[in-house]
Amino acid sequence: MSSPLALPADSPYLSDSSGFRGSAERLFLPESEAELAALLREATDSRTPITISGAGTGLTGGRVPQSGWLVSMERFKRLDIGPGLATCGAGTLLRDVQAAAAATGQFYPPDPTEDSASIGGTIITNASGSRSFLYGPTRRYVRSLKVLLMSGETLVLHRGEKAPFEFPVIAPPKSTKNTAGYFLRPEADYLDLFVGSEGTLGIVTEAELSLLEAPKSLFTGVVFFESDDDTLVAVDAWRSIPRLRMLEYLDASSLHLLRSRFPEIPHKARAALLIEQEADGQDDVEEDWLDRLETASAMEASWFATGAADRERFRRFRHSLPEAVNDLLRQRGLTKVASDFAVPIARNRDMLRIYRETLDRDFPGRYVIFGHIGDAHLHLNVLPEGEAEWAGAKQMLTGFAREAVALGGTVSAEHGLGKIKKHLLPVQFSADEIESMKHVKRLLDPHWLLGAGTLFPD
Repeated sequence: MSSPLALPADSPYLSDSSGFRGSAERLFLPESEAELAALLREATDSRTPITISGAGTGLTGGRVPQSGWLVSMERFKRLDIGPGLATCGAGTLLRDVQAAAAATGQFYPPDPTEDSASIGGTIITNASGSRSFLYGPTRRYVRSLKVLLMSGETLVLHRGEKAPFEFPVIAPPKSTKNTAGYFLRPEADYLDLFVGSEGTLGIVTEAELSLLEAPKSLFTGVVFFESDDDTLVAVDAWRSIPRLRMLEYLDASSLHLLRSRFPEIPHKARAALLIEQEADGQDDVEEDWLDRLETASAMEASWFATGAADRERFRRFRHSLPEAVNDLLRQRGLTKVASDFAVPIARNRDMLRIYRETLDRDFPGRYVIFGHIGDAHLHLNVLPEGEAEWAGAKQMLTGFAREAVALGGTVSAEHGLGKIKKHLLPVQFSADEIESMKHVKRLLDPHWLLGAGTLFPD
């Protein structure tokens, strides 16, 4: 087994993108499954908690240890691309998979904001991103997994294989997306228990992922509106467009925060939609969009891509917003206060109204709302100006979580709960449902050593 490395208090391994920090006794960087299995057996014998670390792009503290040993998967870098298939080590970066697939005329549909995320991290959080409006989350593209249990046992799991034990069934929310808790559905395969489990059941070392043929052409734009109401009318009208794979929203405060980085944003714009449609074989796609934009009262100053460079600029435009939020909060010495709630599509306007009524009263001008409006999954980021406001914002978000669940939604649509948001698990699930999840946890990790402090409030 490789020698452990020192972990100074300011080590980047002891935090993630949320700014949440922790501590650990040792850091290990295993290079093989055999080495990792030996490490896990030693930890089990000594009853030492294990936290698994990906690339550190998470937003809920899941990879941040509170004690015990930290195990980084960064050396598991296998990457093989074949027709319709990518075989990836857990430490392989998402951007490398996307680039390798693109070189063969294929693409990997899940598109989280951070393409520097590790594949293992995207699997254990069931990550999704902007293209999930058409393609759904990571789970849909996992064909097989190699998983190590805390006992050191290796599981090789394929799509279609059921678990060797019975588990209780928990009904899902009515939202189109959900990553809160374990995937305990009647249709679940054995590997589905590990996808989205936030590193609390087993350690993913390798995965086979489905690739799709890359679309031959795309119609991409950033459409600006002078009013939020016009924007929401357009959202409702555009959801049913065939092969629309992105429908992303930025509110007025989001545009204001981005103007220093993108001064070309129209001065009168009060909201924007980032749209992308696969246009293969559709000669009249541009004409169709001209009609839609006129009907929706879109601004003439909207942006449309003429090539890959424009699409990359639009991607940076969308992804620069969470970066700007993170930079602002770091300057204020605060960690992120953000939501990951989703509701049924029919309740999108209701949830947005609840957000605005409360925020305009308690945090006027100090919040942004953006994200996956096509799935009624908007990210709310509060921008408190001090510790007192930060504490009030945290309490307010718990209230919003209850409202989302009351509307039939989820407390986590794509980021998981980790350590920062584990108090929200009982907001969505009953005590009996949480006990059902704990039953599965005990079956696979009987000493409760893996991912200590993640997901479960106690």
